[in-house]
Amino acid sequence: MAYEVPARVRENAATPITDLDRYREHWMRAERDPDGFWLDVAKERVAWRKEPTIGLAGSFDEIKGGPLSWFSDGQLNVTESCVDRHLETRGDKVAILWEGDEPSDVRKLTYRELHAEVCKAANALTALGLQKGERAIIYMGMVPEAAIAMLACARIGAVHSVVFGGFSAEALRDRIRDCGAEIVITQDWGLRGGKKIPLKNVADEACEGESSVKKVLVYKRTEDEVAWNDDRDVWWHDAVDGASADHEAVTVDAEHPLFVLYTSGSTGRPKGLVHTSGGYLTYTSYTHGTVFDLREDDVYACVADVGWITGHSYIVYGPLANGATTMMFESVPVYPDAGRYWDMVARHRITILYTAPTAIRALAARGNDHVAKHDRSSLRVLGTVGEPINPEAWEWYHGVVGEGRCNIVDTWWQTETGGIAISPIAPATPTKPGSATYPMPGIIPSLRTPEGQIIRGNGQGLLCIDHPWPGQARTVWGDHERFVSTYFAHVPGVYFTGDGCRRDKDGYYWITGRVDDVLNVSGHRMGTAEFEAAIVTVEEVAEAAVVGFPHPVKGQGVYAYVVPQDGDTIDDASINAACRKEIGAHARVDRVQIVPGLPKTRSGKVMRRILRKIAEGRGDELGDVSTLADPSVVEKIREGAILED
Repeated sequence: MAYEVPARVRENAATPITDLDRYREHWMRAERDPDGFWLDVAKERVAWRKEPTIGLAGSFDEIKGGPLSWFSDGQLNVTESCVDRHLETRGDKVAILWEGDEPSDVRKLTYRELHAEVCKAANALTALGLQKGERAIIYMGMVPEAAIAMLACARIGAVHSVVFGGFSAEALRDRIRDCGAEIVITQDWGLRGGKKIPLKNVADEACEGESSVKKVLVYKRTEDEVAWNDDRDVWWHDAVDGASADHEAVTVDAEHPLFVLYTSGSTGRPKGLVHTSGGYLTYTSYTHGTVFDLREDDVYACVADVGWITGHSYIVYGPLANGATTMMFESVPVYPDAGRYWDMVARHRITILYTAPTAIRALAARGNDHVAKHDRSSLRVLGTVGEPINPEAWEWYHGVVGEGRCNIVDTWWQTETGGIAISPIAPATPTKPGSATYPMPGIIPSLRTPEGQIIRGNGQGLLCIDHPWPGQARTVWGDHERFVSTYFAHVPGVYFTGDGCRRDKDGYYWITGRVDDVLNVSGHRMGTAEFEAAIVTVEEVAEAAVVGFPHPVKGQGVYAYVVPQDGDTIDDASINAACRKEIGAHARVDRVQIVPGLPKTRSGKVMRRILRKIAEGRGDELGDVSTLADPSVVEKIREGAILED
């Protein structure tokens, strides 16, 4: 079933893409003349010191020889687009709306106040010895100072690498070492869900023996004591608060690295993906304004973390470049109760909410009362990000949270893409529950067979992108060969996303999950997301995760980890009946393990790599699980693993 765009979402749209005809015009122009299209976007959305005349230089065919580039003759400083240019017209507008762990803890920073704080932090970092091109690791919770630190690094031309505040000391050390960070910016303690997180202690352990780190800058979030090294550690309030609020931003080339963001694979060291200044800002600001149909009076809330790409692109850089009021949220969606999101919507009159399917499913399992008691009439656009959303969660989000008055933008993109690549455009795109719908202008996707052959029309295959776009990562820090082998070796001349995808008769794209999450059972290729969507239709099921395991007859068997609703029991027959109904007679789950919860990162992403290894009988090869939201759940899953039929 397709849902038309509600009238209130269409009315007074700010984006020029207001219907599918206009979408097709923009998309076809970007396909025919990508240089002209993106140069126009760049000139409209970025405050350049030297406006570019060159679009793309290089190609996917030539990627082995070195990174491609966009706008290579342009010069800028990203912070002038994000802060300075708004001072005259939006100086008193709230730039960052922050809500802390406790609902009563609220701060508001206007663009004028944000500019002053960024300038002071830039002067402080310079005084501490950080220079253009050098790297700073930011290991903080969701406080405004994290965004200020990112912008301050950008202002002086330093390269920041934000590490999510849930990572262990070992993981943090790996990232410090890989990029050769000269400074670490952290805080004494983090607060999240009523708990204290020892950020400074973890940072101390990570920095031990790392000679590249000259200074550790510490923001004071609490009054609790932390260990202190007088030769290395500096309080934020001592270094920043007394610094000058005047600072001349450093000019950098468009291809100057803005940040390095690490992504983990199932094996090997994390990849430090490099995003550059001009192309990244062009793409994130364009996609943010277009997808969400950002309007001047919007209160925009992306409830992610700046430790991930979503926080970079759609909490900090994209919204601020567009002059938005962007929300930062320190807590979790169920603290102090499951109505936290909807309480915030009511109090702050939030108009756009962007969250993860995992959070939506978790909140749906708590019932509708937590939603209904809060006024949500301000909402216009609801977004999802991070993984495919099952249709049942989509319907709940649309019908219960949005009451049918909001359009849902189910966005597909990656750390590698820099910004949203396939998504509805709020006022323009009719939606189908579970579908990311159409590619953004400038994104030319293709579906491929495992051998690289193009699949045309209605079909399913490997999702690739055939032409460069400005927001994409340029390389892996210090290892371009790894970048090429990871993303361009599978299908030469195109970018391989690592995801599977189905395209329906209407041209809508349906993400089926990572390719290693695509199952081949007796010759039938099925996405794990399809199984998960079917399983959660069972009334007694709260959540499910599906992986493959070696099967002597079928090649791959289907293993389902199922979380029941409180107090409910579930039998295998109901699970398989749902799969047969939703997918087909060939869809059968071989092993069903009832589990108390799923292993998730603190941002809510299910770690299917862990589940896959347990299902394969490799539960002793899980590696470090300390960064998970609840590491204890892994041991419980491992103890109950079903390893024989």
